[in-house]
Amino acid sequence: MLPALNPDFPADLLSRVEDAGLNASAPPQQRWLDGWLVRLSPGKAKRARCINAVSTGRLPLDQRLAQARAAYAEAGLPLMLRITPFTAPQDLDAWLAAQGFETLDDTRVMVLESINGLGGGTLPPGCRLQAATAPAFAEWVGAQRGSPQAQRAAHAERLLNSPVPYRGFLLMRHDEPVAGGQFAIEGEVAGLYDVFTAPEARGHGLASALCQAVLAQAASAGARIGYLQVEQDNAPARAIYRRLGFRDAYSYFYRTDSAAAQ
Repeated sequence: MLPALNPDFPADLLSRVEDAGLNASAPPQQRWLDGWLVRLSPGKAKRARCINAVSTGRLPLDQRLAQARAAYAEAGLPLMLRITPFTAPQDLDAWLAAQGFETLDDTRVMVLESINGLGGGTLPPGCRLQAATAPAFAEWVGAQRGSPQAQRAAHAERLLNSPVPYRGFLLMRHDEPVAGGQFAIEGEVAGLYDVFTAPEARGHGLASALCQAVLAQAASAGARIGYLQVEQDNAPARAIYRRLGFRDAYSYFYRTDSAAAQ
């Protein structure tokens, strides 16, 4: 069964948010397969190495799946399909479940209909916001996450080649980076991505201050609407985003038949 859209939001707004999220996560390694957007990035982000079924296509599903499986095997990646309220056809999720595909990563798309009211916030004493290049940001956040070097390089490559421009920032405390985040802006819609606080710096309100400062940068660049993607079980992050005014708009998850996707 496909996830549902939150009826408290205009459906056309959520469609725009989904489009913006797809554009912001586009890797160089992607191709179309009969209505499926097949992404083959070697990076960490699942949204850049999965299938988005955005059209019903012409081929029978089993034939399309076989062709996709071959592409992922050639790339050395597990096969995953991203299931959203916009997935087509609507019975795709049930069909995959019948084929033995299991669910993975229940994720919430949260939306803030006006980021202009947030203001820039006040950074904690001794802190300042510093712009970071795509390679520098990918290296810092990858090091914090313990990502292998190949995934950090793939992240930087995706940011540099994104059809939607990214701007990354590090929160410096006494000249040491303690948190980071970035936004991808498309018209008046800005996505908040890769928010991370160094483990030793958590519990001091840095993530909230960082998000407000980054969103203020997005607003100054012309954005009006904010969105983000966060796993449902990440309670600390979701609490921060709710306090900023973000609300659940819809959910998505992945279907996979490979243990390697974990």
